[in-house]
Amino acid sequence: MLNPLSLAYMGDSILDTYVRKHIILKIKGKPNRLHQLSKQYVSAKGQAYALNILMENEFFTEEELEIIQRGRNAKSYTKAKNTDIQTYRKSSAIEAVIGYLFLIDETERLEELVNKMIEITEERVGANG
Repeated sequence: MLNPLSLAYMGDSILDTYVRKHIILKIKGKPNRLHQLSKQYVSAKGQAYALNILMENEFFTEEELEIIQRGRNAKSYTKAKNTDIQTYRKSSAIEAVIGYLFLIDETERLEELVNKMIEITEERVGANG
């Protein structure tokens, strides 16, 4: 099993790619506007919020819950930017699941998770940011 921080590293990139695709196809704006919108979807606070909602709704499988726990408990040697450590750890946890699903080629489940996260974000901040 890979290091949970390595999974989170991969998951961060994958989530960013899915969010960029979603925003480009939906908004069709200039790059600066797209970047400003994407930050709402990929921020640590937004990811932690989505994780909380998904946990409340029992979205995750047992295997995914194990990855979440490992991701949340992993000792990171980088400092959280613009957020507290609990929020940073929750965002790392959900990124670890995304990275895990990507690396084991569970594309359907990965897309289900990312689409749910996008939906949660849009409900929280409004459909157009």
